[in-house]
Amino acid sequence: MGFFEKLKEGLTKTKNAIFKQVNDIFKHFVKVDEEMLEELEETLIAADVGIAATEEIIDTLREKIKDEHISDPQDAKKALMDILVDMIGEGEPLNLDTRPAVILVIGVNGVGKTTSVAKIAHCLKDEGKKVLLCAADTFRAGAIEQLQIWGDRAGIEVIKHAEGSDPAAVVFDAANAAKAKGADVLIIDTAGRLHNKKNLMNELAKIDRVIERELPGSAKETLLVLDAVTGQNAVNQAQEFKTASDITGIVLTKLDGTAKGGIAFSIKKVLGIPVKYIGVGEKLDDLQDFSARDFVNALFEE
Repeated sequence: MGFFEKLKEGLTKTKNAIFKQVNDIFKHFVKVDEEMLEELEETLIAADVGIAATEEIIDTLREKIKDEHISDPQDAKKALMDILVDMIGEGEPLNLDTRPAVILVIGVNGVGKTTSVAKIAHCLKDEGKKVLLCAADTFRAGAIEQLQIWGDRAGIEVIKHAEGSDPAAVVFDAANAAKAKGADVLIIDTAGRLHNKKNLMNELAKIDRVIERELPGSAKETLLVLDAVTGQNAVNQAQEFKTASDITGIVLTKLDGTAKGGIAFSIKKVLGIPVKYIGVGEKLDDLQDFSARDFVNALFEE
């Protein structure tokens, strides 16, 4: 099964719960009018697209209908799909211009952060890159072992210390191992939650200092993993992490387990951060580069 088929299958809950209703609106209305737009607005808000994002979508659609003299609901549907693609934007490619490049992966516990680390590593390995993993989530019981299991599955080496070790010390060793082994990419799994936000900010800042010192000038991505199942709470989490770190991209996981796939639009609207990876399953190859057009097509395709 190709990834677009997996994406369609993974978005089934969102599609059946919400976007089937959107499709039905365009079928049931014989002309484009304000009543149709109001129904669309209510349905998109219910899809966890978010109030601000929905208002922008409907206002843009209303303008497009007026400017292009759209009267056929099916033409309005195509216009809506184009607006959604533009709103969410294409996932910008990772900046991996140096050797090694660094990917710092952050997110609260339970969102699929550690498994996402392994899946991103698997994607990059498939592209022919030499990848090294760093188990810097030393606080959560079992996190190091979990990353090692995934690393073994993907055939990728994991640099680790004992549970409870200083994360920055693990990053120090991993940075030097990346240089010594000629790795193309070093991916660092970080703690999902410390005692408070200040501790989290301090820990991430400490890790950043180690990276700057040991790998000066290296290209660095900071990817925030969000669980689509949590809906609008994912946006709140992202805003918290944004104060602690310079986030360059979003990894949106567990879309196969929720009817709240519309959260992808809200994330981009509220945070202005591109979705770079999307996950629709538990297997290593169930995380792929994000394509806005494929995402929207999968939601609307009947």
